[in-house]
Amino acid sequence: RNPRLIVCNISGYGTDGPFASRKAYDLLVQSEAGVVSITGTPETPCRVGISIADIAAGMYAYSGVLTALLRREATGAGATIEVSLFDALAEWMGFPMYYAAYTGEELRRSGPNHVSIAPYGPFRCANGHVYLAIQNAREWTRFCADVLRRPDVETDARFCTNEARVQNRPALHALNDEAFAPLPLDDVLARLEGARVASARMNSLREFLDHPQLSARGRWTTIDSEAGPLRALPPPVAIDGTEPVMGAVPALGQHTAAILGELGFSGDIVANWKREAVI
Repeated sequence: RNPRLIVCNISGYGTDGPFASRKAYDLLVQSEAGVVSITGTPETPCRVGISIADIAAGMYAYSGVLTALLRREATGAGATIEVSLFDALAEWMGFPMYYAAYTGEELRRSGPNHVSIAPYGPFRCANGHVYLAIQNAREWTRFCADVLRRPDVETDARFCTNEARVQNRPALHALNDEAFAPLPLDDVLARLEGARVASARMNSLREFLDHPQLSARGRWTTIDSEAGPLRALPPPVAIDGTEPVMGAVPALGQHTAAILGELGFSGDIVANWKREAVI
C-alpha cells in the first residue's frame, strides 16, 4: 500500500449499516433524508429540481480530498475518504432536522413561500413574477406605503404583525396580486428597490441564460466540441492570478486508449480490442 495515496470512495448510504447495499439514486436519497417531505405545496410533496444529493456528495468529496492533501503536505500520510449521498444530505438537512428534534414540530411545506415569514414569495405581475421578502416591521411599513401605495394596510389587524400575516396569508397574497397584476415587472421591481425591500425576478431558464449579471462579470466562456463552439460557465470560484482550464468537450471514446494505457494495457492489446469492437 502506498502510504501517501489518497483514495475517495463515494457511495449511496455508506459502506456499513443496514442500507450499505441499497441502490441509491438522487431522488431516492432525497426521500430517505426527508428532503421530499419538506419540499412542495401543503397538498403535494415534490423533489428538488436539481440533483442535490449527487451535487452535495461531490462537493464534500472535493473538500475532503483537499483537506487530505493539506494533511499529507504536513504529515506525509495519505488517507481513505468515505462520502455518502445520504450523509451529505443529512448535513444539509441540519436546520429542519434539529427544528423537528427540539421543538417537536416538523416544518410545514409552504410551496415557494417562506414557511414562517410573510410576505415572502412570488407574486404575479403583468408580464412575469416578482419574488419579494419582507424581513422586519420597518420594511413592512415601507412596503405598504411605497410599493402597494396602501398605507392603510400596515395597521390592518389581519396584517399588522408577521404572525398575523402568516395566519392570513391567502388574503395578503390576494391583496398583493391585485396591486401587482396590472403593473409591468420592471415597475414593481423599481418600487421594491426604492423601498429597500429585497426582491428578485422569478426567471425562467432561458431568462437566466441571458442574465445581465453573468454577462457583466464575464462569466461566460466558449469551449469546443464535435458539434462546434459551445457557450459554458467556468467554475464559480475565482482565484486571483489563476484562469480556470476549460478544455474541449471530449468526443465519445476520445480518451479510451490513453486511460487503458495508464492502467497498464499495451498498445497491441488496445488495438486488438478496437478491431474486435470491444472498445
